Amino acid sequence: MIHSWRELSQQVEAEIAAFDFSGKPNELYDPIGYTMTLGGKRIRPTLCLLAAQLFGGDLKKAMNLAMAVEVFHNFTLVHDDIMDEAPIRRGKPSVHAKWNRDVAILSGDVMFVQAYQLLAKGNSEKLSQILSVFNQTAIEVCEGQQFDMNFETRNAVTATDYIEMIRLKTAVLLACSLQLGAFESGASDRKANLIYEFGEKIGIAFQIQDDFLDCYANPEEFGKRVGGDIISNKKTFLMLTAVEKADKDQLIRLEGLMSQKISDDDKVAGVLGIYNELDIPNLTRAAMQTYFEQGMHAITQIEADEELKKPLISLAEQLMNRKH
Repeated sequence: MIHSWRELSQQVEAEIAAFDFSGKPNELYDPIGYTMTLGGKRIRPTLCLLAAQLFGGDLKKAMNLAMAVEVFHNFTLVHDDIMDEAPIRRGKPSVHAKWNRDVAILSGDVMFVQAYQLLAKGNSEKLSQILSVFNQTAIEVCEGQQFDMNFETRNAVTATDYIEMIRLKTAVLLACSLQLGAFESGASDRKANLIYEFGEKIGIAFQIQDDFLDCYANPEEFGKRVGGDIISNKKTFLMLTAVEKADKDQLIRLEGLMSQKISDDDKVAGVLGIYNELDIPNLTRAAMQTYFEQGMHAITQIEADEELKKPLISLAEQLMNRKH
């Protein structure tokens, strides 16, 4: 039986609901259970299971690795919220807001270790490769986060710099999730590398799509204010591409909108106006499509049952066609 990505996502949810995150002292473990049950798309563990399915693996055994990447991903969110001083996560108080900063740091640290405990249950014959890709990914995610923080105060940031940052911060964990599923299932290095490339390219396209939706989503479907990145002067793919494409007059207007004290609505309208002059929406869509096609090319090179590829391709298409 071939499982759809939705069915595997539901299996992940059931596993999380049944998992015992409790322990003593409560102040250390309660935030972990709280974080893991806040919801989310569960994209990463689902990708892990889809890769395991593609290469003929045991989904029950692969679930340990799927849970490992989801625990790790949520650990990064706990620490990101501390660094960003974000009070809300998925519509609920963030861990540091609900408890305190020190508790959030310590609980996050435990989550990082729990991810390793789950990884250690992986395919013993492939464990060195499983740990190697996970370790490299964990380092790269931190590198991406630091680049993102650097960009907040660095003036000279290019669209190319930005792509490398999102590759590290977002895409490599999607790619790692897939490769872990491949290793668990005993896939060859070539197949594992191709599925990694698929995830990496789809991940970059996914993040560019996030930037695009922040500016051009339907407000009724988006679920939050459109233009939030513009209001906060965030360096996104759209903004950096606009800076590179703008003539002198447009650049002066753009910089004025980002620095003047004007209403949020006027700021968003003004920046979007310049984006439209520069054809930024189409340039952004073209970049998304390029990375998406590169990902699709990688998966077509994998020698495997075409029917087993369909759930992976379906999820990739769903990610690129989402409205929020």
